[in-house]
Amino acid sequence: MGLWSFWGFSLLALVLLCPFHPKFVARAEISFSTKLDRFYRLDVTPLDARVARKSAEIKVSLKIDNNTKVFSAFETNTAGALKRNHGQQVWNETQSGNEAPIDIKTNYSLNIPDKKYDNIFEDKEGRFKANIMLENTFSAGRKKAKRSVGAPYNENVDRSISGEAYSRERFVQTVQGVSSARPEYRRSGEEARVPNPRQNEPHLDTSTFALSGDSAHNQAMVHWSGHNSSVILILTKLYDFNLGGVTESSLWRSTDYGSTYTKLNDKVGSRTVLSYLYVCPTNKQKIMVLSDPEVESAVLISSDEGASFEKHPINFNILSLLFHPAQENWILAYSHDSKLYSSMDFGRKWQLVHDNVMPGRFYWAVMGLDRESDVVHIETRIGKGRAQYVKCRAQRCTEGNRQYLFPGHVDTNSLVVQDEYVFTQVTKSGRASYFVSYMRESFKRMKLPKYCLPKDMHIISTDEKQVFAAVQEWNQNNTYSLYISDSPGVYFILSLENLRTSRGPAGNLLVDFYKVEGINGMYLANKLVDNYIKTFITYNKGQTWSLLPAPATDVAGNNLHCILPFCSLHLHLEMSENPYTSGPITSKKSVPGIIVATGNIGTELSSTNLGMFITSDAGNSWRQIFDEEYNVWFLDNGGALLAVLQAAAPIRHLWISLDEGKKWDRHSFSLAPLYVDGVLMEPESDNHIITFFGHFSHRSEWQLIKIDYKGLFSRRCMDGDYQTWYLHNKGELCVMGEKQIYMKRRPGNRCMLAQDYSRIYSSEPCPCTAYDFECDYGWERQADGNCSPAFWFNPNGAAKSCSTSQSFLNSTGYRKVLSNNCKEAGRNVYSPRRQPCRPRAPRGLQLSTSQGELSSPVGSNVTFMVSLNEGDSLRTSIQLDFGNGIKITYSNLSRADDGIKHIYRTTGIYRVTATAENSQGSDSSTLFLHITSPLERVYLSAPIVAVRGKEANLTAVVWPSHTRTLTFFWWFDNSSEPIITLEGSISHTFQSEGKSKVTVQVASGSTVMQDSKVITVKEFFRSLLLSFSPALDEHNPDIPEWREDIGRVVRTALSQVSGIHEDQLLVSLYPGLPTTAELFILPDEQTSTEHKSGSEEALETISNIFVTALNQGLIQFELKADIRIIVYMTQQTLAPLVDSNSLPSGSAMLMLLIVVFVGLAAFFIYKFKRKIPWIHVQTEDSHEKEPEVISTVGQNDTMSKVKLSEFPSQKELMEKELEARNIGGIGRNMERIVTREFPNCTNV
Repeated sequence: MGLWSFWGFSLLALVLLCPFHPKFVARAEISFSTKLDRFYRLDVTPLDARVARKSAEIKVSLKIDNNTKVFSAFETNTAGALKRNHGQQVWNETQSGNEAPIDIKTNYSLNIPDKKYDNIFEDKEGRFKANIMLENTFSAGRKKAKRSVGAPYNENVDRSISGEAYSRERFVQTVQGVSSARPEYRRSGEEARVPNPRQNEPHLDTSTFALSGDSAHNQAMVHWSGHNSSVILILTKLYDFNLGGVTESSLWRSTDYGSTYTKLNDKVGSRTVLSYLYVCPTNKQKIMVLSDPEVESAVLISSDEGASFEKHPINFNILSLLFHPAQENWILAYSHDSKLYSSMDFGRKWQLVHDNVMPGRFYWAVMGLDRESDVVHIETRIGKGRAQYVKCRAQRCTEGNRQYLFPGHVDTNSLVVQDEYVFTQVTKSGRASYFVSYMRESFKRMKLPKYCLPKDMHIISTDEKQVFAAVQEWNQNNTYSLYISDSPGVYFILSLENLRTSRGPAGNLLVDFYKVEGINGMYLANKLVDNYIKTFITYNKGQTWSLLPAPATDVAGNNLHCILPFCSLHLHLEMSENPYTSGPITSKKSVPGIIVATGNIGTELSSTNLGMFITSDAGNSWRQIFDEEYNVWFLDNGGALLAVLQAAAPIRHLWISLDEGKKWDRHSFSLAPLYVDGVLMEPESDNHIITFFGHFSHRSEWQLIKIDYKGLFSRRCMDGDYQTWYLHNKGELCVMGEKQIYMKRRPGNRCMLAQDYSRIYSSEPCPCTAYDFECDYGWERQADGNCSPAFWFNPNGAAKSCSTSQSFLNSTGYRKVLSNNCKEAGRNVYSPRRQPCRPRAPRGLQLSTSQGELSSPVGSNVTFMVSLNEGDSLRTSIQLDFGNGIKITYSNLSRADDGIKHIYRTTGIYRVTATAENSQGSDSSTLFLHITSPLERVYLSAPIVAVRGKEANLTAVVWPSHTRTLTFFWWFDNSSEPIITLEGSISHTFQSEGKSKVTVQVASGSTVMQDSKVITVKEFFRSLLLSFSPALDEHNPDIPEWREDIGRVVRTALSQVSGIHEDQLLVSLYPGLPTTAELFILPDEQTSTEHKSGSEEALETISNIFVTALNQGLIQFELKADIRIIVYMTQQTLAPLVDSNSLPSGSAMLMLLIVVFVGLAAFFIYKFKRKIPWIHVQTEDSHEKEPEVISTVGQNDTMSKVKLSEFPSQKELMEKELEARNIGGIGRNMERIVTREFPNCTNV
């Protein structure tokens, strides 16, 4: 019975402890033997024994020996996770004691759903498996990862994630890819608690916090408040892609390095929707949060790291902010309507700086360069494709306080203010010119090799007072070339051709060019070579480039047999657009020589079969550390490396190396696999805190995991913990002209680096060699390594330094690489040689404007640039004739280095001539400059009635007046092509009676304006000049529509008084004051040609009727209710009753006397025209060169012309015009000459 009782009790205990019982939770310490089959030792606790707590603290101790790998019960594997590699040791875990202990604390104060284990079973190989899921449901669909995240392991190595990746759902089902019914896993603090790891063993302390209620939020912004601060701020948002805006938000704050977070929505306003979070870069205790403008336009300001906020409403929508580099309260804000605002009190009050500002083209002053620290550099749009460079003070940017430092317009989106340089671009005739200002001096054109002919240019770097620029040459389409400048940024030389480029999401250019931190002159670049992308490295700032050597073995220890130049290492050099990832390549100034990058081995750069590679000797040798893509960060001031797998599936492990990547320890940072969205750390702090943030699934809350890695170190480093290493380039110790010895921690020492320890142990300059020099501007590197002049360059050109001394430095074809510290011993064959300035005749004098334009607006400051290719510039005088009677002379060329400025006050085409002269000879250069002004108005002066078969004079009057700088296009009726003239007048013969429309178009540059008139063509007509009551002048707005309406009213009044049909009458009002008009009496259209003589007499009768009616004041009309206007006849004109037949028979003597009389009268009027009031008639002067404005109504073959220089005032001009219409001959056969003048500023 006792035996039976014993076996029965044992059986009952076995049933009760069955792992499939639903009321049991598992807290497991899982050990693996050295065999392939694995077993799990489970410590099972009944559910009833749990102690429920809202906040659970879980500690898992992972103990390791040489034969055992320990995982927590939460670690699971999917299909394909266990891969054999035939005995090859892939990772160095066994060398470091395998996985280190970890202390995990999980704080669930926000009611995270409980979890529990279930369904633990055995597979076909006898290995136990388990499924872990959250309590909430999720869809059964699974998304596969882009790339397998599994790698070969031996039996001592395991991994929690496989290539059969998990989708971002509520949680993950894992362990060898086996799927079954959804189980539950639950744990409490007491059940999950295990002993703490021993203090002398490397370990991580972690804690997890979930942002409850934000499961729907799909965007987050995470900021560490400041240096060594314990405050972390997180803004989560729900961005609705259909609405294009933020609909929900939550602001969280932690004061304990991320262990716990507090929701701040009540402090900022429960209904306030926040869109952006900013931390002041100079004082990270100051926080600014922007509300969503669709709900409320306001800024929330905190000066205590988010502990409290002030809300300040604003009347504009902020698109971006720019903080001042030194003043913590100064901010620039760019609005959605292209306006720039400034605040000097951290956003409490705002003031408009400028409107029409180009996005991203505004800059604060650079300290030490700009005179005032509140200066703002702005690019403002003034037209399509045109902008201006404006400099002003942030709070005083009125028109009177603005400076326009660049003469003329610039291309839009071309202003760059960076360090000592200001760059801009001007495109003319399809060719771009680039300009630079160094140290805020005047702009100079950037000089690229003559036949580079750039299509595009982007500034890459301005470090160390030198410009690196990516230039797309005329024959390049998908690649750019790297050019390097001298210190002023003017003269550029080619460093590397065909750089690989791509475009970012916003269309911005991305260049595969990377500066290695911590090593002077070291860069990496990807170049297109024979349709293959290859990675090159330089140690001397682009003077020479070479391929990267590949590792000798892969990560598994297999020999690679990759031999240069047929096979090499290629790296991805793109910069990460996610601030919470490391990007494909990383280096750090505090750990010179160490570079970690994503790449591949082979003949070219590839996007497949990628791995992670590291160098610890500045690129001379490389090792492969992972066979997949990882994000890698530097910890402990660069003394440790953190690696996190890039995977579409959730992960819960990270890797840490303390010996420059030779050995990696794997640590679990989460009890459940996490979709890692980013990693946040304070790079220069001493707190040793990392924050992981992500999701368990795409519908779960944001998870914040705090990791304290101080437990990896046992103490602070002492002097004996460091060792030295020599920087070299393939064995050559002189790099950038000096021998440098660096200090670094001995591999494997578990000591913390001091933040301020010196990395450079010693530095010694080397003697200069050819390796320290690059080819000078105009010189090219030959196959033998020497520099020779390019075919387009004359090395014996003018020496500009001769303008300031009696000698000059003549280039030998080489220039020293900037920031190279080599020491020149004795006479160096590469350095420039000082030579005396010898007298030489000037040759190659060049004259141009500063922008290369041949036109300029009137009144603008035109800057002429004069340069000399050959000659003694010190003894050569320069004379510049501006073409308008003004000349200027300089004693030598140096006086004109900054350009010669001149302002033209009148329009025209000017011949500008520069002359260089010395005792040896002279040279000259000429350009023709067009000075223009914008067209504002065009008026076509033309008779409204013309005689068929006779020329009529047409004149286009423009305002403001132009002199020979316009093009006129004349269109008659339905002509298919215009008549093009450079003068504003033309004579035209109308061949048929009726109405004919004339249109003139005036072109000035890209501006075209036009005016049209309808001309009635008849065989003969009669006309009278009319004037009006003075009251009409008071209501004359002087616009065409008003003149047409008054003419129609006068014609109706004339018709009503005389009984003449309106079709026979035309009334035309003339511009200006006093108001005048001309009445045209037309023959009846029913009158046949045979009765023309009677029709002429009828017109005479009608004219007499109108004369009588006008003299008696019978022609009136009502302008307003109490204003009546009387129409008068000013003076009768000579009616042009002329036909095309021969003159009728008469006395020849009488005809001769009439001709003589008319000639004497014309001579008398011309001679004394200035002494006779009301008369201003001129004959044509064939020798007059001044512009003419002509408007003649008549049948003469010759046209009278009026000189613009003799124009009287506008009022006198109109009065004289009225009188001029009454001058004529006597008799039926006399022709009428009427000359009308229009002032320069004719109002239409």
